Amino acid sequence: MSEATTLSSRAIELAALSESELPGLLAYLDEDPVLPCEYVSVHAPSKGREMREGELVALLAALPPWVETVVAHPDTFEVAARWASLGRRLAIENMDRRKSSGQAADDLAAVFDVLPEASLCFDIAHSWAVDRSMRAGTEILDRFGSRLRQLHVSSLDEQQHHVSLTSEQEQLFGPLLDCCRDVPWILEAPPRST
Repeated sequence: MSEATTLSSRAIELAALSESELPGLLAYLDEDPVLPCEYVSVHAPSKGREMREGELVALLAALPPWVETVVAHPDTFEVAARWASLGRRLAIENMDRRKSSGQAADDLAAVFDVLPEASLCFDIAHSWAVDRSMRAGTEILDRFGSRLRQLHVSSLDEQQHHVSLTSEQEQLFGPLLDCCRDVPWILEAPPRST
């Protein structure tokens, strides 16, 4: 936490990317920690899912009200409508090229049709992985920019792991990053050393 707040006291995302990490995160949040951030989001589990979907959504819906956003991967939804109880608090993240869906604007449109109150978590590196020209990312923001709730910022290595934003990608991503100035930016990797 202290390392994260040296970069920004504005926004933080607490993640339980694997379902096995969720009990620890929920216990931590039950302690009502004092976080030095104006904006707090939680990333829902996307790996190792064993819990019934309704039970998972109920746990996420019961998060403290100061957790403003719950980020979820649409490719993990069994029945997207089960996530409706999260309303606007739910942010659908666009997916990278390894996923079977959720990568393009049309994929996201289908999810937003079922979850009309949901917002968008735009992952710029995922968008680049799908289309290096960044046209797919531009289309996502053109169509769903009004839903934008937060931004994930990083680069991706050859194995699709999030790594520090490269100077080349900072230049390439610049026009889309400029469109996202009014929402919290979550760095998914440490900033590059100068």
